[in-house]
Amino acid sequence: MSSQQNFKGVVLTGFYQNNEGLPVLITGKDEEEQTSLLRRTGQYNIHSRAKNAAGNPPYNRHSSQDSLDELSMDDYWTELEHIQKTRCNDQEQPEEVLMKVPDEGELEEEWLKEAGLSDLIGDSAGDLQESMVVLSTLTRTQAAAVQKRVETVAQTLRKKNRHHQVPDVRDIFGLPSAQSEKISNVNETQPAGTSENGKQDVKSDGQTISPCGDDKSNLDTALLETDINLEISFSEQAAGLKDQSKSNEPHGDEDDALLPNFRIPQDKTGTTMIGDLASQDMKKVHSLALIELTALYDTFGIDFKSHKAVKIKIKESGLFGVPLTVLLEQDQKKVPGTKVPLILQKLISHIEEEGLDTEGLLRIPGSATRIKSLCQDLEAKFYEGTFAWDCIKQHDAASLLKFFIRELPHPLLTMEYLNAFITVQKLPTRKQQLQALNLLVLFLPEPSRDTLKTLLEFLQRVIDRKEKNKMTLNNIAVVMAPNLFMFKGFRSKNGDQQEFAMATGTANLMRLLIRYQDLLWLIPKFLMNQVRKQNTENQKKMSKDRAMKKLLKKMAYDREKHEKPDRNTTETDTLQGVIRVQAPQFSKVSMAIQLKEDLKASDVLASFLSQIRTVAIKREDLCLYEIGGNIGARCLNDETYMKDLYQLNPNAEWVIKSRSC
Repeated sequence: MSSQQNFKGVVLTGFYQNNEGLPVLITGKDEEEQTSLLRRTGQYNIHSRAKNAAGNPPYNRHSSQDSLDELSMDDYWTELEHIQKTRCNDQEQPEEVLMKVPDEGELEEEWLKEAGLSDLIGDSAGDLQESMVVLSTLTRTQAAAVQKRVETVAQTLRKKNRHHQVPDVRDIFGLPSAQSEKISNVNETQPAGTSENGKQDVKSDGQTISPCGDDKSNLDTALLETDINLEISFSEQAAGLKDQSKSNEPHGDEDDALLPNFRIPQDKTGTTMIGDLASQDMKKVHSLALIELTALYDTFGIDFKSHKAVKIKIKESGLFGVPLTVLLEQDQKKVPGTKVPLILQKLISHIEEEGLDTEGLLRIPGSATRIKSLCQDLEAKFYEGTFAWDCIKQHDAASLLKFFIRELPHPLLTMEYLNAFITVQKLPTRKQQLQALNLLVLFLPEPSRDTLKTLLEFLQRVIDRKEKNKMTLNNIAVVMAPNLFMFKGFRSKNGDQQEFAMATGTANLMRLLIRYQDLLWLIPKFLMNQVRKQNTENQKKMSKDRAMKKLLKKMAYDREKHEKPDRNTTETDTLQGVIRVQAPQFSKVSMAIQLKEDLKASDVLASFLSQIRTVAIKREDLCLYEIGGNIGARCLNDETYMKDLYQLNPNAEWVIKSRSC
C-alpha cells in the first residue's frame, strides 16, 4: 500500500486490492443538493458534511420503515460523519496500517499452514502422516480447495528453486497423470450426493430438488429456502445447486419481516455449540472450517484472501485503543477467567440499568467533548474503582461503547478475515451467506468471538424494545456497521460508488450477524463428523506404536487398580444396554443408566440430581460430558438422545461435571 495521502479521510476497512482512486470532495453552495442526488444514485461521498439545521433530521422517521433504502442509510452517513469529526479532533492521528503485498504463492502457503497442512509444502514435505489424516476426511470440494493451493505453492517453489525437488501434487492426492485436474477422482469413496458416512442424501444436497416444476417441487423448494442442512458440507450443497436455476430467495435490501426464518432439523446425537468442545477438537474445527469456507468461495469463483498488517503502533495498557489480548490480560489480573473486556461489560450493564426504552438509543451520539473527557477519566479511574458511573448519561455510555469497538487497533473481526467477512455479500443466497458467516465465526480467535457474541446479544436486546426506542434491526445495523467494519489505521481509497456499495453491504452483513446470531455459534454436524473421523484415524496410527501400547496398558492397569471395577460387570452392562455415568466431583460411585430410545442427556442429569441431594449445585451449572472414543471431550446438549450418541461413539465415557471445570 502506498503511503498515506495528504488529506483527512475516513478510516474504512472496505478496501479493494486494485483500486487506487481517491475520493473526490464535493464543494460549492449546492453541496447539500448534490449530496442528496448522489445518495439516490448510489454515489455518496463520505467526506461531505451534511448541513442540516441542528435538531432537524434529514427526513421523517417512521417506526414501520424497515428497509435499507436511501433514506434509512442516512443514519450510516451521519454516524460516519460523527466518527470522522471525532478523529479529526483527536490530537493523536492514527498511523496508517501498512498492508504487505504478498509474493506469489505466499497467501496459499500461509493458508496451508493455518489449515494444518504445512507438511504438504517446503522442507517438511514427505512426512505426510498428519496431513494424510486430514485429507482422508475431506469432501471433494474441500479436497479441491486444498489441491488448488498446493499446486500454486508447488509451481512457485519450482520457479524459485529450479534445482530443488518439489513433490508433485499428484503424489500427494494420488491422482493419475491424465486425471490430475479432475476433482471427481480426489475422493472416489464419497460421491457428490452422499454425506461423510456414505448415506445417500435425499433432500438437503440440492440435487434431488428442482426449483421449478409441479406443486410438490415448489413445496420442496420452499423448505430448502428455510431449512439449514448441517449434515452435508456447505460447499457440496452449493456445488449441487450451482448449475440449477437461481433461487427465488430474496437477496437485497428486503424488509426485516422478509428475512428467511431458517430452521435447523433436530439432530438426535445433539447439537454442538462453540465452547462445548475440548481445545484439541476445536483446533481441528478451526482448520476444517477454513478449508470449507475456501471451498465454498471457490465454488462461486470468489477469491479468499487473508490480510496481515506489517506495521502498527499499539498501546500496551489502558482501555481504549488497546488490543483485545492485552486488555484481557489486564482484566484477568483483576477478575480471573474474564473472557470479555470488563469495560465493555460495564458499559453494557450501565446502558441496561438506565432502561432500553430510550428513543434513538445507539443512534443519538453524546457530546464529542464530553466523550473525550469521559475516556480520560475512565483510563485513570476504571481499574481503581473510583469512576463515577452515576454521572454518565445513557447516550454517552452508548457512544463510549461504539468508540471502544471502532478504536480497537485491530478490527474485532480481525485484520486477517475482515475482507472475508465483507466478501460474504458476494454469495448468491441468504442461506449461503449465513453458512459462510457461521464458518467465519468458527475460526475467529476466542477473544474476538466472545466479545462479538456479547455485543450481538446486547444489540438484540435493544431491538427487542424497538416499539419504545424506535431502533429496529435495520436502524441498529446501519448505525453499528461503520463501527464494526472500521478500524483505527486504515484509509479508504475507494470511489463514491464503491463507498456506497460498501455502506449498504456492511449494513446488510450487520443485519445478518444480529438476526441469525443463535445459528452462528453452532458447529455443523458435517464438521463434527470429520473431527470424529480424524480422531479415529489418529487412534489407529497410535495403536501401531508399541511404546504407546505399553503406556496405554499401564494406564489401564493403574485405573483398574484405583477404581477396581468388575470387568465382567462392565461388559455385561454394555451388552444389556446400560452405560455407567461418573461424577467424580460429587460422588465416588458411578451411576448405571439404562439406554432407552427416548432417554435424553437432561434425563441423566435429573436422575443424578435426585440421587445427590446433599450437594448444593444448580442444575444449569452441570453438564453431561462425552469423553474419549472418537472425541476429546464434549458438553452434551440437553436434547441429546443418549442411545443414538452411544451408537455413534460406543467407546466414550460419560462424566457429569461442572461447566466451569
